Amino acid sequence: MNTIYQPADEQSIRTAAALLKEGQLVAFPTETVYGLGADALNEEAVKYIFAAKGRPADNPLIVHVADKSQLDDLCEVTPEAEKLMDAFWPGPLTILLKKKAAVPDVTTAGLPSVAVRCPDHPVALALLKESQVPVAAPSANRSGRPSPTTAEHVYEDMNGRIAMILKGGDCRVGVESTVLDMTGSVPCILRPGAVTREMVAKVLGSCTVADSVMRPLKEGEAAPSPGMKHRHYAPKASMTVYVGDHEKVIAEICRRYDAAENAVILAMENDIPAFGARHTLSIGASPEETAHLLFKRLRETDEMGVSLVLAQGWEGEEMVLAVMNRMARAAAFDVVKL
Repeated sequence: MNTIYQPADEQSIRTAAALLKEGQLVAFPTETVYGLGADALNEEAVKYIFAAKGRPADNPLIVHVADKSQLDDLCEVTPEAEKLMDAFWPGPLTILLKKKAAVPDVTTAGLPSVAVRCPDHPVALALLKESQVPVAAPSANRSGRPSPTTAEHVYEDMNGRIAMILKGGDCRVGVESTVLDMTGSVPCILRPGAVTREMVAKVLGSCTVADSVMRPLKEGEAAPSPGMKHRHYAPKASMTVYVGDHEKVIAEICRRYDAAENAVILAMENDIPAFGARHTLSIGASPEETAHLLFKRLRETDEMGVSLVLAQGWEGEEMVLAVMNRMARAAAFDVVKL
């Protein structure tokens, strides 16, 4: 397949929208990561997403809409969910609601709920408005790889596999949207992101976080949200994340690095001098900067061909949870607390 690879403008967005309506796959930028889109109501088109990514069929997809008026045929919108949409849409919040019959089971991995969101990116919104179809879109990478935050990342993974890639620059947030389950009695975050528990609680009065956010799912446990069940975000190298006492973390990373033959350190910007001449990549000076840089840095470690990645992790709440969720899963939960 010849993949069209073009900057996003009025003409290329029209072309992309026409391809979506024909049942083709189009990658496009959002504020979180690049998405790999298909018409969410076209069962065959959605199946192509799983084939192109090598994605397991039991991993549900998120349906993107231009605005909440598109939800009438997709799901049962509760008054509480509408409050969240008014507060956070367009934005990095995905809401899990009871689905309607129009949504094919392949889109939701057979679950009775559907994940919906309205992205906060001009190219994504223009594409959704032009196509006039709800768009199922996971991250536009091969399954298990670090999510793409630039068009170049998408090209590396998807050239020759999909119809078109819209180039729209670097993604602003850098980690996927918060997934909030609104099908139960209490709102529950299944995947943390830039919309935090505290932010949701301010709107609805309460919000919990699933304990599965920082652990692998158990044998036979269903995955109601993307990013939960299978190996995600991982570099090709082995990876360990260190948290806890600041000086002990630096000392242990240095010890591990010196004992390894081909390692790299992912370090907080202010700590880079402490690692001396060791090969170090910055992950920024705040959790928000780490979120923006993490997947890019993990892909750089692949390009370098290292065998071991040693990363400093963050401790705290709010955006820290989103960052540590991605780092822990990238490291197959090899997180050491000192």
